[in-house]
Amino acid sequence: MSENQIETSVEVEVDQATAFTAFTEELNCWWKQGAINFHDSSKAFENRIEPGVGGRIVEVRDAATGDGLELGRITEWQPGERLTWTSSIDEVVTDVRFEAIGAKRTRVLVVATIPEGGDKGGSSWCRMTPIWFPMWIEERASAPRHPLALARLAISIYYDEPARAGRFLRDVFKLKSASGIPEKEPDNPDECWIEFHAGNASIIALASPEKVDRGTSHEPWVFVDDLDALYAHIDSHGQVIGEIWQHGPRAFQAADSEGNPWTFAQATPLMRAP
Repeated sequence: MSENQIETSVEVEVDQATAFTAFTEELNCWWKQGAINFHDSSKAFENRIEPGVGGRIVEVRDAATGDGLELGRITEWQPGERLTWTSSIDEVVTDVRFEAIGAKRTRVLVVATIPEGGDKGGSSWCRMTPIWFPMWIEERASAPRHPLALARLAISIYYDEPARAGRFLRDVFKLKSASGIPEKEPDNPDECWIEFHAGNASIIALASPEKVDRGTSHEPWVFVDDLDALYAHIDSHGQVIGEIWQHGPRAFQAADSEGNPWTFAQATPLMRAP
């Protein structure tokens, strides 16, 4: 069987024990809420790591019991030093090592081994850990120990060069990145999703030649309690654009009175919580 490895690392200003604790016990704080950051964001409260060999990594869908979609099973558990699991989604093996750099600095090394069968999201830890984990380490001294509940209204902005626009929004407008920002433009524009958070609101940079050609630059996203009922209602007025789709959230597009596109998505559990 042929395998492929992806390796990333990041250094954080805490000791090994603290880095390990923050990575495992506070996953629900540093793994960002976002429309496509879960396999099914309409059901997910958080991601959670159960300690010890045999423990699960779970996309929690029942906050009371901790039950939900199993993302992985832990095979190595060495507090302060190492954490390894095998993905239950695609059999990607992820190995996380915590290496001391002096007394108060730790290098977090993430290696994903991808089997011949391919990667269905198991390697996402390599992409997101260097972005989200150091952000949490910087904030955790004063930040609450619960995930951010995102607002029900978001906006997407279409760009000819979304990666370049994303870097501009981050570096010049100082928006806080909630996703990776490619260093070059993607070959397939539909694969580019660059999300920022302003407080609890999302701003999403996208590329879509079809929409850009017809002059649409912005598109509202509205998260609703009952997506299927709203779909049926809007469809009865003949304004739906296509079927309900799912990539993280369940969602569909509809046109307003002047043909401008809107996206309606199923609200997450945290959005619906009182």
